[in-house]
Amino acid sequence: MAVPISVYMITYNNADTVDTALRSVQPFAAEIVVVDSGSTDGTQEIVRKYTDRLLHRPFPGFREQYQYAADQCTHPWALFLDADEEIGAALQAELVATLEANLRLPDTAQVKGYQGHRRTFYIDRWILHGGWLPDYEVRLYDRRVGNWRGDLHAKLHVQGPLADFRHFIYHYTYQDISDQLQTIDRYSNTAAGDMDRNGKRFSYLKLLGSPLVRFVREYVLKLGFLDGFPGLVVAVNTMFYVFNKHAKLWERQRVKPDDVARGKATKPE
Repeated sequence: MAVPISVYMITYNNADTVDTALRSVQPFAAEIVVVDSGSTDGTQEIVRKYTDRLLHRPFPGFREQYQYAADQCTHPWALFLDADEEIGAALQAELVATLEANLRLPDTAQVKGYQGHRRTFYIDRWILHGGWLPDYEVRLYDRRVGNWRGDLHAKLHVQGPLADFRHFIYHYTYQDISDQLQTIDRYSNTAAGDMDRNGKRFSYLKLLGSPLVRFVREYVLKLGFLDGFPGLVVAVNTMFYVFNKHAKLWERQRVKPDDVARGKATKPE
């Protein structure tokens, strides 16, 4: 039996990758829903080649945007894909066959969500070690028993049994190092805001200790050095991200915007 699958995605200036992402789900998607938050680089024109379900919504945060996109789907089973990812041919066949076999089982024996594992391409190679692995989360699921939770790193939570796909989702995360640094700036802003809203206080111990612990864990203990120079860049930039989110938490909790704007700090003589 052919099981209709809704695919949904959120976008913002993803013209470099969104065509590959949408083309990879076209063979099995009964509908494609894309929620865009104001792209100006041609993303919307590319999306319209694949679907007329292009919706426009200002970005309120990852959890809210993902959940809104999921709620626009019309089929019970849905798959979410980021705009810089790709479903390869092997995974396309696996997810369709696996879901059809699952729905032939009695309801009490059915899996309610499937976790996809990612392989990420960065600089000049697939990253196979370090802090970016393991990298998996629920992707295909029964929307009737699933919802989005969390802040910056929002994830799907499904009530019911889960299973894993064998084949990988391919992730083309950054164009280059500069692109990663720009993302670190945005994400560390969001992370600092999340920590502040959740009542976490700034700590010098975490500011200085957490980045170092993260580097040792990901570059040494998790063998990031085996990925050569790209593995070193990943580990150092991750350390930089951790430092910046704590530094920006200090800035939020200690520096008033009016003081910065008016130059209220004591002037040097």
